[in-house]
Amino acid sequence: MADAEVVVAGAGPTGLMLAGELALAGIEVTVIERRTSRDLVGSRAGGMTPRTLELLDQRGIAERFLDEGTIGQLGHYSGLFFDVSELPSRHNYGIALLQYRIEAILADWIGERGVSVKYGHAVADFDQDDFGVDVQLSDGTTIRTAYLVGCDGGRSTVRKTAGIAFPGWEPSISCLVADVDMKDEPPWGLHRDGGFHSFFKFEGEDTVRVMVTEPRVGSADVPTLSDLSAALLAARGTDYGLRSATWVSRFNDATRQAVDYRAQRVMLAGDAAHVHFPIGGQGLNTGVQDAVNLGWKLAQVLRGSGERLLDTYHDERHPVAARVLRNAMAQTALNGPGVRIDALRDTVAELLETSEARARIAAMMCGLDITYDFGEGHPLLGRRMPDLDLHTPVGPIRLFTLLHHARGVLLNLSGHTLDFEVKPWSNRLSKCDAKHTGALRLPVVGEVTSPDVVLIRPDGHVAWVGNGVGAGLRDAVDRWFA
Repeated sequence: MADAEVVVAGAGPTGLMLAGELALAGIEVTVIERRTSRDLVGSRAGGMTPRTLELLDQRGIAERFLDEGTIGQLGHYSGLFFDVSELPSRHNYGIALLQYRIEAILADWIGERGVSVKYGHAVADFDQDDFGVDVQLSDGTTIRTAYLVGCDGGRSTVRKTAGIAFPGWEPSISCLVADVDMKDEPPWGLHRDGGFHSFFKFEGEDTVRVMVTEPRVGSADVPTLSDLSAALLAARGTDYGLRSATWVSRFNDATRQAVDYRAQRVMLAGDAAHVHFPIGGQGLNTGVQDAVNLGWKLAQVLRGSGERLLDTYHDERHPVAARVLRNAMAQTALNGPGVRIDALRDTVAELLETSEARARIAAMMCGLDITYDFGEGHPLLGRRMPDLDLHTPVGPIRLFTLLHHARGVLLNLSGHTLDFEVKPWSNRLSKCDAKHTGALRLPVVGEVTSPDVVLIRPDGHVAWVGNGVGAGLRDAVDRWFA
């Protein structure tokens, strides 16, 4: 008998989000984390994009993050800024919020759902068979589980133990990042002269977030305050009276992706599955979106759906991360020094002044153009469903509220009775009769014809569009919810 239905290795944003998704479905989940407490020393990630905010809104918890973060409507591509306010989303903005605060909010959320984190534990090894996984922890104990999900970062023990290859590209640059106290005020923002570097202050924080490129690549030593001072002197000619640092960390632009996101009963998500240079804030957001894609599928399989559903996790999310890796490499190259790169940046900046190019890049960087390949059909098919204002027999409602419990929704907008009974799938799927007035706009695509009937998955992506007549709807419901 299993000690837990799912063991999640890693209590970063990806692991915590996955635990919450599983808990919403009534799955017994255990989260293990190598850190001895919730405290996070060195919080690199600093924000959330519109699509991630939409996913949090779909679970009814977006306001928790908005209350603590700083809203901004400027996105950037390699430091070339653009306005995202024209994106067709209720959340046409991002928020600046440090990772430790994101983790605290998510940990509180899963705690409300009865999930606790076992701090001071890590995966040491595991063995799997046809029925489950025996996970050996660092303290010598063993947990029996039906599935193990590695959300344990770029050096993932779960990935390595599973024997999943992690090919990619070696680093070309090395950077230091730190939260510091400085005597003198630095030039705020992103800079390229002297090598890529930046200075920011986050709301509610007393320290300055510094990031600076090192003169050389390859050091494996633990970085020090002296290393940071030397890198700043090389880039700026001054360290601005650097006095102390609460933490200093080193990272590089190594770019890798797991060949497979699943090895039988073991799966990967977040940095365990993909790593890249942290430009544009895409890493944390891609990981959280991995979790939302995987969570409902894993829950359904544990409650009787066929394991083929789990294969769609890799099929859908691997291409998304592959595209993120490519655009991160492109941005890193565009961020380099020299007059030739300056000329290229001028050309890209001119392109971003055109509405079509700006819309495409903005949608990509904000995660709003993600489309899963479900075949030919209505433009909505495979895309995220917009948060429409609906008029229902019980009153007005936002579409995202229908997804708060991580269940699918069969949305009937036809104005006629839909002769389709969802009772056989009632534990996974709800039906809603509603009316929607006004335009239906999609990022990049533009305005599209409002559909009669839409089948929406728990992650908010559209699985089927039609008029509710014929076998197509039943086939789609069976595919995703049987």
